[in-house]
Amino acid sequence: MAILLENELTMYNPLKKRFAAILLLTALCSTLLAKEPFRIAVAGITHDHLNGVVNQLRQGDIQVVGVWEADARYLHNNSLTGKLPEDLFFSDLGTMLDRTKPEAVVAYGSIKEHLAVVEACAPRGIHVMVEKPLATTVKDAERMAALARKHGILLLTNYETTWYASNRYVKQEVDAGKIGPIFRIEVYDGHQGPVEINCSKKFLEWLTDPVLNGGGAVMDFGCYGANLATWLLGGKKPSSVYAVLQHLKPDVYPKVDDDATIILKYPGTTVEINASWNWPVNRKDMYVYGNDGFLYQANPRRVGTSLNSGAEEVKALEAPYDNPFRYFEAAVHGEITVSPTDLSSLENNLIVVEILTAAKKSSETGRPVKLK
Repeated sequence: MAILLENELTMYNPLKKRFAAILLLTALCSTLLAKEPFRIAVAGITHDHLNGVVNQLRQGDIQVVGVWEADARYLHNNSLTGKLPEDLFFSDLGTMLDRTKPEAVVAYGSIKEHLAVVEACAPRGIHVMVEKPLATTVKDAERMAALARKHGILLLTNYETTWYASNRYVKQEVDAGKIGPIFRIEVYDGHQGPVEINCSKKFLEWLTDPVLNGGGAVMDFGCYGANLATWLLGGKKPSSVYAVLQHLKPDVYPKVDDDATIILKYPGTTVEINASWNWPVNRKDMYVYGNDGFLYQANPRRVGTSLNSGAEEVKALEAPYDNPFRYFEAAVHGEITVSPTDLSSLENNLIVVEILTAAKKSSETGRPVKLK
């Protein structure tokens, strides 16, 4: 009996040790796999797209460690108020960055403000993602690019249409040669107007300002077409830009255009960008014509392959390419590489600003503007 008990104990101890080791290993793996939220700071809160931060915060994918807003009227009166501790709101950008030490910053102020955000973040080695477009002028855009490159930070631009599965499908089909060489692209973007759809007062204050936004519909919605065309055509610049900017509602938008038609000329390809605050419906759709076929991007998930057939639903995008915050985090952490031809890339968006600047100049002179 004593011999049997001794043998049982001898067998039990190694099993007990092995089981304990498995438990320890499981605990360690769980700790390593437990993903910490992406630590970001918010620079500016006057953009109505700030709701994207609120939604992501609610899902727990991000941690907002600090908020900066220079306008005292809105610093403690915005969609993040009450969702974060009061001591995370700052009136000085440098102080906010130094005290909170975010991994990255997302900018939700005026487009003109983007330069100041990059000037503060780049020397501190903090990555930045701005809302579209990148800048109001080529000079500002080039200054931002120089700072980003000097200090080795990511400088990305966020467009709603970047996360459309339909646009990715169109690009995939174009790159595979399914419709042949592209000879025409028509992009339609806009809505009834920011006043008409009840954008907030703080948003309208700069969105309808020719300096703070750089223009009206030409900037707000013309940037989408410029971004998509540059992407679809492999990062190429157009040889010339011709544009007509209209004031169809001067009583509502006295300082800026509310309707823009921009024509981009490439060797063998014409791009027509139709941006307006006068559409009877919200729209972000695109037609791409090739020598051998046609694609109609109807909405975020649907694409048509002929003029006479209905659009069909395409496969949803997979993370991190389905969401700006997941994409930004993956890029910051080195999980993905941002290509110079990507929709969010600095290179693409420098061209976008050059196109928009040329469009405004063309409208003023009535002549096409050649790009270098």
